[in-house]
Amino acid sequence: MRWLLAALLLPVSVAAQDMSEFVEANVLGIFYHEFGHAVIDIEDVPIFGQEEDAADVFSIYLIDAFYDEETAVSLAYDAAFGFLAEAELSGAEDIPWWDTHGPDEQRFYNTVCIFYGADPKARAEFAKDLDLPEDRAEMCPEEFDQADASWGAVLDNMTARGAGTTISFSGSGSNVAKQIAEVLEPEITSLNRGLKMDKPLKVIVEPCEEANAYYDPDWRQIVFCEEFLPHLIRLEAALK
Repeated sequence: MRWLLAALLLPVSVAAQDMSEFVEANVLGIFYHEFGHAVIDIEDVPIFGQEEDAADVFSIYLIDAFYDEETAVSLAYDAAFGFLAEAELSGAEDIPWWDTHGPDEQRFYNTVCIFYGADPKARAEFAKDLDLPEDRAEMCPEEFDQADASWGAVLDNMTARGAGTTISFSGSGSNVAKQIAEVLEPEITSLNRGLKMDKPLKVIVEPCEEANAYYDPDWRQIVFCEEFLPHLIRLEAALK
């Protein structure tokens, strides 16, 4: 099912001006995560379990489906490292166990597992580099198949509607918003070229006074906060 989607969406190159590959990969990963929430809401997708986990799976699933192998592997490394950096920056003692998001270390392994499971032979080195335990690695192809069976069916329904303009983008016009737009606008163009949503979705980049990104179901919009960009730069520094 995923190959129908991949055929309709052209790979997008990664190298936004003045933005590292790590930062750009995590802008994309965060956007895809929030897009997952939007799809769940707009397409009335039933979720059994935590919606945040489903959105994480959706994000890495799209990275696997949308990009050529070399680019997808590079993005997957950086997206996974983003979770490790969040854990490093926050500290183990500050894990919010009450939160709807899982612990960052677990999100790291889930991301690695789904991506590896999509092509275990080709991505054995990826799993080894990121220390995916053998006990978990054995289950990863099945975990990917579960993601493909669920998300693939949803996305195939959206691509079957043909091209559209149901996803729109707007930014505040600041320098930071322009940098983020360099990454997101081509992505949105590709999405519109390949699929049509049941209802319109807005993607907005604006200041929020916090490093955050979220989907607002009342307004059917993804808000990507400008403050997230300097936060991602700090995360990259935490890995060094």
